[in-house]
Amino acid sequence: MILGRAPHAVVLSGPGSVGKTTLALDLAAGLLCSAPDPAARPCRACRGCHLVASGNHPDLYRLAPEGPGGQIVIGAAQHPEPGTVRYLISQLALLPVEGGARVAIVEQAHRMNDAAQNALLKMLEEPPAGVTIVLCSDDDECLLPTVRSRCVRVRLGVVGTREIEAWLGELGVADAPQAARLARVAGGRPGLALAYARSPEAERIRGEIARGLVDLLPAGRQARLAAIRDLLKSAASLDASLSAGRRAGAVGDEADTPVRARGRKGKGAAPALQDDQAADIAPDEPSAPKVSAADKRAAAATLLEIWASVGRDLAVARSGGARQLRELGQLNELRAIAPALAAGAVEAFLARLAETDAALDENANSELALDVLVLGWPNVESSAAARAGTGSAAPAGATGSPRE
Repeated sequence: MILGRAPHAVVLSGPGSVGKTTLALDLAAGLLCSAPDPAARPCRACRGCHLVASGNHPDLYRLAPEGPGGQIVIGAAQHPEPGTVRYLISQLALLPVEGGARVAIVEQAHRMNDAAQNALLKMLEEPPAGVTIVLCSDDDECLLPTVRSRCVRVRLGVVGTREIEAWLGELGVADAPQAARLARVAGGRPGLALAYARSPEAERIRGEIARGLVDLLPAGRQARLAAIRDLLKSAASLDASLSAGRRAGAVGDEADTPVRARGRKGKGAAPALQDDQAADIAPDEPSAPKVSAADKRAAAATLLEIWASVGRDLAVARSGGARQLRELGQLNELRAIAPALAAGAVEAFLARLAETDAALDENANSELALDVLVLGWPNVESSAAARAGTGSAAPAGATGSPRE
């Protein structure tokens, strides 16, 4: 694209924090670079490259979700406000300041609602000369078919664990043992690994969440229902810590975007609702910050992601593949408890977890969904009894129901 004629619109799709925005900025640097030899672009030394790196290039436009619910909205018809699609369109209609190409990057384009996408469609059909629009999307299926059909589509996959580990070492943000841990838990997303490396608090919180999920395996119903609310609060704290890590000079997807804006994949989150469980506060006491429904769903998504990693490790440990575990902090616990689980119990739960994740994308009530999910988390005692019953008669009075 840099050597030849760049297409007027590109969709970069792939998992969150895999490097879509980083690649988009590299492309912008190449298109705005003034090096005489196109093969040397981006040179990282010219005025254009320096302006892109500092975020001050007048011909580079960036649009990202903001506000309650983390949407990208259409904006007012007259005098649209900055941060909206119509404002971006009005800026692209102007002549270039530097006299060369112009690049617009729409981060988390899957967060555009239908009205915003339809407004952008006209620009995609008849873009001004020299303009390249790059849409970064976690899920390009959330984009309208008419939008996708007018863009060149590039799919980014996850990055190998060893590559992420070496990259963290090159950046000097983690020593070898920490880089190995973070590369595993990141699941092939270098931006996420870097955010963890820049926020030690986030790694600690994540470890506590993973440990809490393992501790729930032998717990009864009442203990599970009480613990899941605390885990959801911890997930919200983790989101905040990761957001701080991304802002601490990180490169990669959503480096400067609030976590809530990336939490779900839908075209537009529901309007922000106030927490319906806020406690009564005396008039002379300061008001506690209230959590929006969108923030709760983002925290639930983070919790489900860690839950899936723990469940995956349980299945791997049960099959004897302990060297492939991701949750290295729970290595001994996972090895000890995995044999007590019934065959297929974890796999069935992971399928249910995926269904719950999809339901959250459709704005399901996050707290109720987690309550149902935690009650379906395999129980060590019942699983052991079920497995014993398949090989020999169960002891008198033994049952396969979860302990209350």
